[in-house]
Amino acid sequence: MTTVTTTAATAERETPMSSRVRTGEIWRIVRLLTVNPSIFFGIPWLILGAAWAVTMIIALIIQGAGASTADMQEGFRYSWAVLSPQWYLVAVGVQAVAFTFSFALGFGSTRRDYWLGLSAMFVFVAAEMAVAIATLVQLEKATNGWGIGAGMFDTLWYGQSGWAFDFFSTFALQLFVLFVGAGATTVYMRWRVRGMMILFFSFVALVLALIAAFTFTNSWPAVMSWFAAIGLLGVFTLTLVAALVSAVAGFLVIRRATPR
Repeated sequence: MTTVTTTAATAERETPMSSRVRTGEIWRIVRLLTVNPSIFFGIPWLILGAAWAVTMIIALIIQGAGASTADMQEGFRYSWAVLSPQWYLVAVGVQAVAFTFSFALGFGSTRRDYWLGLSAMFVFVAAEMAVAIATLVQLEKATNGWGIGAGMFDTLWYGQSGWAFDFFSTFALQLFVLFVGAGATTVYMRWRVRGMMILFFSFVALVLALIAAFTFTNSWPAVMSWFAAIGLLGVFTLTLVAALVSAVAGFLVIRRATPR
C-alpha cells in the first residue's frame, strides 16, 4: 500500500499539467482559502481604510493652516497611501501556501488542483481590489478630494489615464505581490532555509550585476529612455508578465515540494 501511494505521488509530481481541469477540486481549494475571509477581504481594506482616515486628518490640518486646495492636491499627488495594502498582500501570498498546502494535500487534492485554486483566488482578489480602487479614484476626483482637497486614491499614476488603466495597473501590481509571496514560499517548502538563502543572495547578486553593468557601460540614460518609451502601460504589462512567470515558477517548484 505504501509503495502504491508513493508511486502515485511520484507520478503526480512528474506528470506535466494536463488539459483536464477538475473544477470541483479547484473550487474546494478556493473555499479552503476563504475559511478565514478577513485575510483576503478584511485586513487589506482595513489597512486602506486606516490610510484613508490618516489622509483625511492630514488634509484637514493642512486646510486649517490656510493651504489652498490646488496646493494640497499637488502635494498629495506624491502620496503612496493608496499602495499601503501591497506590503500586507506579500504576506498573504506567503501565508496562503504555508498554512494550506499540507492541509489540502492531506485531503486528497493534487498539487495541480491546489495551485490552480490558489491562482483563481489570487486573480479574484486582485480583480476585486482593482475594480474598487479604480472606482474610488474616479469618486475622489468627482468630489474634488472628498470636498476638502485630500488625495488618497488620485495620486501617483492614478487618475491620469482613465478607469481602465487604473484597473489594469492595480490588477497587475496586486497579482505580482501575491504570486511573489506564494512563489517564495514554495522555494522554502521545497528546499527550506538553504533554498531561501540561495534565492535571496541570487536576487541580490543579479541586481548588483545589473547596476554594475549599466554603470560601467554608461547605459543608464538608455535604460531611462527605454522606460520612457514603453510608458506606464508597458511597465505594468511587464509587471503582469512577471506575475505570470512567478505563478508558473511557483507551480514547477511546488510539484516537488514535500509537505511537512
